[in-house]
Amino acid sequence: MQFIRQFISLRITNPILAGLCYAFFWMMMGSFILSLFLWLSGMQEHDLGVYTYVIHIFSAAVGGIVSGKRSGRKGWYNGGLTGLFYGLFIVLIGFLALDTSISLDHILLIGAAFVIGAIGGMFGVNLRQNM
Repeated sequence: MQFIRQFISLRITNPILAGLCYAFFWMMMGSFILSLFLWLSGMQEHDLGVYTYVIHIFSAAVGGIVSGKRSGRKGWYNGGLTGLFYGLFIVLIGFLALDTSISLDHILLIGAAFVIGAIGGMFGVNLRQNM
């Protein structure tokens, strides 16, 4: 029985990787909810721009919080790297899937994800110290 519990309970020890997993999970949940809104309401696809940025901001912040909480120190650094990798993955997926070129908007998205992840990492470190 102990082997089954040990096998099923998977804990990612690397704080940046754990933050990225949480960030992508929340991005998928936000995208799913947004697609339900698109399907069930009169919303058009060109109205989704602001909402997708809100989802990315929330996801990068959650990833930064998780990485800061898991690391226990240097929250801005771990959260910032989590946000940086999150932004790079989003741009890379857009580049490969939609055949878009790298523009200033993409650089700003990566920079904003870094800053938001760093702020989330600072909050995450402080959440760990309070518990």
